[in-house]
Amino acid sequence: MSNAKFTLPEPKNEPILSYAPGTEERVLLKEALDKLSGEQLEIPLIIGGREIKTGNIGKCVMPHDHKHVLAVYHKAGKKEVQMAIDAAREAWKVWSRMPWWERASIFRKMAELLSGPWRYTLNAATMLNQSKNVFQAEIDSACELIDFWNFNTKYMELIYEEQPFSPKGQWNRVEYRPLEGFVFAVTPFNFTSIAGNLPTSPAMMGNTVLWKPASSAVFSAYYLMKLFKEAGLPDGVINFIPGSGSEIGPIVLSSSELAGIHFTGSTDTFQYIWKTVGENIKLYRNYPRIVGETGGKDFIFAHSSANLDELNTAMVRGAFEYQGQKCSAASRAYIPESIWPEFRELFLDTIKSIKMGDVRDFENFMNAVIDRPAYEKIKSYIEFVKSSAEAEILIGGTCDDSKGYFIEPTVVLATNPQFKTMVEEIFGPVITIYVYKDTEYEDTLHLCNRTSPYGLTGSIFARDRKAIAVAEDILRYAAGNFYINDKPTGAVVGQQPFGGSRASGTNDKAGSILNLYRWVTPRAIKELFTPPRDYRYPFMAKE
Repeated sequence: MSNAKFTLPEPKNEPILSYAPGTEERVLLKEALDKLSGEQLEIPLIIGGREIKTGNIGKCVMPHDHKHVLAVYHKAGKKEVQMAIDAAREAWKVWSRMPWWERASIFRKMAELLSGPWRYTLNAATMLNQSKNVFQAEIDSACELIDFWNFNTKYMELIYEEQPFSPKGQWNRVEYRPLEGFVFAVTPFNFTSIAGNLPTSPAMMGNTVLWKPASSAVFSAYYLMKLFKEAGLPDGVINFIPGSGSEIGPIVLSSSELAGIHFTGSTDTFQYIWKTVGENIKLYRNYPRIVGETGGKDFIFAHSSANLDELNTAMVRGAFEYQGQKCSAASRAYIPESIWPEFRELFLDTIKSIKMGDVRDFENFMNAVIDRPAYEKIKSYIEFVKSSAEAEILIGGTCDDSKGYFIEPTVVLATNPQFKTMVEEIFGPVITIYVYKDTEYEDTLHLCNRTSPYGLTGSIFARDRKAIAVAEDILRYAAGNFYINDKPTGAVVGQQPFGGSRASGTNDKAGSILNLYRWVTPRAIKELFTPPRDYRYPFMAKE
């Protein structure tokens, strides 16, 4: 142990590169895109630092060119999951006792590597495998993930510094121990930053992890594992087990050593996990920490005083960036009658200018949805609208899977505020609008609050401050991240801690100190310098 109290530098948000024509980053990224799309990898499991090949193969493809196979990957089965549990247990013996500054240095190095030589590899992998345009990849697989590692390490330091009061004659202190067992990290396809953060935030606090990435995003996840290795993360701290959730989940959830779950994905899957943990509760050594962020039915609510250009930009970006495949994407909007005719024309004209296609063509604003199941689900909602008397498609609605899983940006106008596409999460480039009477502003805010079971993100557009204050109050629990005159997407680490409640999750706020508290179990230590030597108290003395 070092006889010094170390302090990490204050973190700063990673600058977003422009990738404009003529810039060096554009050249380097295009080189990485050519390289990664020109080869085919074989991706193993990585357990205790060992590469494991099972022969049970899955494919990593480009969603915008689904016949192009980027890699094949091996899937974990029962045997490999148990190997990962064993490897995590063994690694925990050393990792859980490693000084915090030694752990911090590894994750700070990850951030530095990603800021420099790894930036273009991770961005290219995310663009190709998850069909993100260059800007969406840059803010995700580079900037946000760099921020997670830089800010979380500082939050870790602040947690350890938090100590109780000690009166004269004693010293009270708190030790923030890692959890006893392993953490199961289950990550989604839509954000490489989430795929990187969910296993590393518990690991940062001294825990060991089993990581199951989304099957549709194994390609970029594998490159993250390679980055972890280069940064010096010890073998077995994070064990990489891609595969079927229905096969991996039951084995992990029945292990007595399960100490925590860090999840982002569907509400149904999270509720299944929670239910299974409850059924297995007597199996565990400790009550597992369950941290989850699931879905959203995120809203944009306009008041009659809203600036139309600002509202228009927020609607287009909020609904259609990354094809609406963000848990925070705007998927329902409430527009007052007084501004609707003018806004409708502006909004639809803007959507007509959107280009869609391959991520390697940087002029494209939109790309493909992630895979065939997503494509079919989104298409079924569009077909439902076409057959309904309660709604109409104002623009879009065309789906084409001949080359890639492409769905046009689609705007639905509903006459029923409880229409299916106003209530249910679609997770695609579809936004439904309900036009309300200006005189029913507060009533419609209440309607917005109770329409969806979710509570993730939402925004209010208004120049009237009283209208904003009313919306903030009525929609207090409708969104864990609430935006005023901004789109409901784009939370930044260290600025807007992200998460929601209701059916949207446990609201443990990724990108904040609150999340890291979930991965420690405190021990209070009291030391008396002059312990009493007589059991008798003063009140016991004779008169």
